[in-house]
Order: sequence, then structure tokens, then C-alpha cells
Amino acid sequence: MAGNEKSKAKTEQAKGKAKEAVGRAVGNERMTAEGRAEQSKGDARQAKEKGKDVFRH
Repeated sequence: MAGNEKSKAKTEQAKGKAKEAVGRAVGNERMTAEGRAEQSKGDARQAKEKGKDVFRH
């Protein structure tokens, strides 16, 4: 299950980065902001999983 959460975090980060890049390319500030938000969500999920790993080992 932890691997699944880690992969979700990486996916969210990648999607956010892509959405931010596309938003910048076309000049869409809303899409750029949504991309940054997705990246932050992925970062938070990844930090949570890393915290869990610390207590497991």
C-alpha cells in the first residue's frame, strides 16, 4: 500500500509539472496555478510517506 501512495505522489508531481509548463506556454495563469497546486499536493503526499518510513525502520 505504501508503494501505491508513493507512486500517486510521483504521478501528481509529474502531472502538476506538465500542467504548469503547458499553462506557461499558452499564457494561461489558471492552468499554471493548478499545476503548482497539484505539485504541492504530490509533495505533501510524498512527505507524509517519508515520515511513515522513518517510523517503520
